[in-house]
Amino acid sequence: MNRHPMNGRPPRPRRGRRGAERRPWFAIAVTAVFFVLLYLPIGMVVLFSFNSQKSLTVFKSFSLRWYSAFFHDHVLLSSLGMSLQVSLVAMAGSVVLGVALALGLVRARSRLGSYAGLIMMVPLITPEIVTGVASLLLFKGLGVTLSTGTVMIAEITFSISYVTVILRSRVAALNPEVEEAAMDLGATRWQSLRLVTLPALLPAILASAVLIFALVFDDFVLAYFTTGVDPQPLAVRIYSAIRFGVEPTINAVGSLMLLGSILLIALALAIPRFFGRRGGLDILSGE
Repeated sequence: MNRHPMNGRPPRPRRGRRGAERRPWFAIAVTAVFFVLLYLPIGMVVLFSFNSQKSLTVFKSFSLRWYSAFFHDHVLLSSLGMSLQVSLVAMAGSVVLGVALALGLVRARSRLGSYAGLIMMVPLITPEIVTGVASLLLFKGLGVTLSTGTVMIAEITFSISYVTVILRSRVAALNPEVEEAAMDLGATRWQSLRLVTLPALLPAILASAVLIFALVFDDFVLAYFTTGVDPQPLAVRIYSAIRFGVEPTINAVGSLMLLGSILLIALALAIPRFFGRRGGLDILSGE
């Protein structure tokens, strides 16, 4: 019988790995409940969008009836066109201004640049309803009639901060000596920006553009306070429609918007990885 060399007692049996490999069942259960409560209503919307009958409680059989009704509804299609138009304009405007602000905030060597960076964070933490009411009061105070243009201006103003925050870290990671080397070789400051800096920022620019498109397309609060009578963005049109009762067509519209948002978010996440794996932006290394 083996005994401990010091006190003569037999060695304690080693514990198995079962204690270390025990799964945190409580945490798993809480996580499962969280995801069920989060995605079950969305799943019900998607499920009943394929319902063959006009019911939101009883599912009879699968059908594309309500999707066909949506694509034949001229009012909803006009709202969809407006949402796409606003999203594209807001994406382009916020990206151009956001890139300029990110470059200016990083390259600024004064306290004004740091203060401006803090100010750019304010819209991200401000409730969107406050921004919507402020935009409405601004347009009313200037005597501007609410229309598609006011929605575009409000969405661009709201989205600039997102683009600036995304690009600011990327700009700070760039090596300024590469731009200086390009200017030493005869490039002007604009050529250095266009041929060196912007290509290096391209993955982040594309990712932020896709993200802004998804955010603006799904936005309701800001669009509700700044839109005119007709046409209205799709999110506002859906809200106006459900006030008089939920139609199964709304489920089809919501399912399509959900699918579009998922694809856009996936694209925004995949763009930087695509460029990173392919090495398509190795301009800084001279390859």
